[in-house]
Amino acid sequence: MNWKEQLESNFSDLQFQWDEPMAKHTTFRIGGNADGYVEPTVARACDLMNYCQMADIPVTVLGNGSNVLVADEGIEGLVISFGKAAAQIKIEGNRIFAEAGALLSQVAHAAAKNELTGLEFAAGIPGSIGGALMMNAGAYGGEMKDVVVSLQVLLEDGGIQLWSLEDADLSYRHSHMMEVGATVLAVEMELKPGNKEEIYSAMEDFRTRRMEKQPLEFPSAGSTFKRPEGYFAGKLIMDAGLAGFHIGDAQVSEKHCGFVINKGGATATQVRQLIREVSEIVMQKNGVRLEPEVRFLGRFQEEK
Repeated sequence: MNWKEQLESNFSDLQFQWDEPMAKHTTFRIGGNADGYVEPTVARACDLMNYCQMADIPVTVLGNGSNVLVADEGIEGLVISFGKAAAQIKIEGNRIFAEAGALLSQVAHAAAKNELTGLEFAAGIPGSIGGALMMNAGAYGGEMKDVVVSLQVLLEDGGIQLWSLEDADLSYRHSHMMEVGATVLAVEMELKPGNKEEIYSAMEDFRTRRMEKQPLEFPSAGSTFKRPEGYFAGKLIMDAGLAGFHIGDAQVSEKHCGFVINKGGATATQVRQLIREVSEIVMQKNGVRLEPEVRFLGRFQEEK
């Protein structure tokens, strides 16, 4: 019995997709096939990850696919996606409890509906709660660490722990989960009472600013590079004369140079090569090293 048959036998309640195109599950609309793909509940995701570890089946955890680039050659093993089956949201007073698969936009709108302020910044970020916590997502002066009280994580050894904000060690595009390979399962956040009209007004203001300044008309993984201390990645790239610079259909956005976009037929190889070349050129011209914010997933071939 091969590993796919093992999973179907031991997890007959789940619907596995074999040789699943990952371009369907990433905002870049790029990526080869995953050997296996499934969207379980949080509880079944824990069971699955523990089983896969014992059976030596490679696992990749995915949220909304908004900050990743999947290799053209696809992903080995099983992709466990925290999607609609793992997206419960519960509000009690000023506290919001959300599972890892809940979209940031959904949680932000749920908060607004209940007259809670503090998550307006997150309304337009195209990610899930789990992914947002992994990288401490933020925008317009707000970030996840401003609202998190505690989170439930699955450790690599299969243990489930409740972490405090301090345990999570959230900082700019960093978390302790990244360091130890922990998976976010759920989060508890505390917001403040607010005026519903003012909350929605702020969310609309942020949405308008995004529409005006970001290339939302093209598939991308969001902001491509981390912000170097003391600089803005987009300005460094623009000053290096790289607006519109492209390799195939992978292009530095002319609207916002901090974004690499897919003009329609870009491959992951082209995007990764473009990211590396932009980083090298900016280093040569400005003496600043740009680090990618995008996570690279799958069977990328070593570049010569």
